[in-house]
Formats: sequence, C-alpha cells, structure tokens
Amino acid sequence: MIREFIAEIFRRDRLLGVVGGANLALFVLMLCIAPFDTRTVMGINPWIKPMKFAFSIAVYVWTVAWFLKYLRGPRWALRMVSWGVSGAMVVEIACITVQAARGTTSHYNVATPFNAAIFGLMGGMIVVNTLLAVLLLSLFVMQRVDVDRVYLWGIRLGLVLLLLGSAEGMGMILHGAHTVGMPDGGPGLPLVNWSTQAGDLRSAHLLGLHAFQILPLAAYGLARRKIASANGRRLAFFFAFALAYLGVTILLFLQAVHGHALVRL
Repeated sequence: MIREFIAEIFRRDRLLGVVGGANLALFVLMLCIAPFDTRTVMGINPWIKPMKFAFSIAVYVWTVAWFLKYLRGPRWALRMVSWGVSGAMVVEIACITVQAARGTTSHYNVATPFNAAIFGLMGGMIVVNTLLAVLLLSLFVMQRVDVDRVYLWGIRLGLVLLLLGSAEGMGMILHGAHTVGMPDGGPGLPLVNWSTQAGDLRSAHLLGLHAFQILPLAAYGLARRKIASANGRRLAFFFAFALAYLGVTILLFLQAVHGHALVRL
C-alpha cells in the first residue's frame, strides 16, 4: 500500500517526488545523528527543528505532487509550481540544516551578517512558495477539475488555510519571534517545543499549514461515504468541519497573541 502510494507520487510529479524522498532520507539521517550530539539550541537538541521541517516539507511537496495531476494546465503554470516549490523547499531545508550543524538558530537570527543572510534567504523562499500556492489555488478555482465536488472544495479550502498559515508566518517574522510575552527559548512542550509559559504562534501556524492535507483528506473521506444520496448534504458536512477547523485555528492564534500558553506547566 505505502509502496504503491509512493510510486504514484513519482508518476504524478517526479521532481516533487524526489524532493520529498530526499527530505525523508534527511529526516532519518538526522534522527540517527541527534542522540550523539550533546549540544542544545534554545534548550533542545539542535537536530529536532530540522527533523520536523524535513518531515513537514516531505508531506507538503508530496501533497502538491498529488494535486497537480488533477489540473489540465497550462503546462507552464504546472511546471512553475513543480520547479518553484521544489527549489524553495530545498533551499529552506538546506538553510535550517546548515544552521543546526553550526549550533545556532535559523529563524529570527540576525546576530551576524551571515546569519541575517540565511534568515533573509529563508524568508524569500517562503514568499516564493506562498505566491506559488496562490497560483495553485487560482488554477483549482478557475478550472473545471474532474474530481468529486466535496473533494474539490477540500483542496480549495485547504489551500486557503495554507495561505492563512503562511500569512501568520509572515507575522511571526515581523514580530521577530514565535513566542508572545516571553523571549523565545523558554520551557516548551515535548517535540514541538511550544512555550508552556507564554503564547506561542506556532500552534496556529501548524494547523493552518497542514490544513492542506487535513481538509482534503476529510473531504475525500466524506466523498467516498454514502451518508446521503444528495451531494449537497455531504458538502454541508464538510463545510461544517472546515468551519470548525478554522475556528480552532483562530482560537489558538488569539490565545497566543494574548500571551497565553496552549498548555501551562
């Protein structure tokens, strides 16, 4: 099952398939390295952050590859999304990995000209990726796509929330930190390292970005279930789920903005 899924990803877009596979391989490599590195960055092992990003990027680029197959063109736009997303994500994970290897932070690090250049380059790649996501959304809105209507709305709204999550990421860059009410680097939850003492914008950011996977999956599940003969009823169920998902994301954002930890320890 998994092998067939991966093979289908590569059939749909080989370049994005390779980038995703490379990030998963990097994730495994860093997972092996981390136990032998006794350094800490912001209170945690330096390889935890690039591991999270490598896995997340793999999921993201493979999702893009899966959805591109549904579009009829134009060919230049599909190639732009494929090559642009691939290039942006390769540069992004390279920057994060280099900084981890150096034993320093990647985001919000402007302590030296080199660190500032790395952070600026990462920000530029996120802008590129966001613009490509806008292009992808416009293609799914303007074209007739031969998939179930509920599933199509799952893709569209997943992209909308992805863009909202990206906008929040831009807000974090302008804020110069992901923590609200305390400096970055204090006590955090296991693995995700979200602050347990102050607000942390990363929780809402994560939900927004991965709506790109969660909403289409929910819509696909509803599309396959015969819960009603009318397609409109299944669509109503999905919109209710999407609205609830958006509501939770907004609540997490407001909680963080007001300096309240998701879980206070």
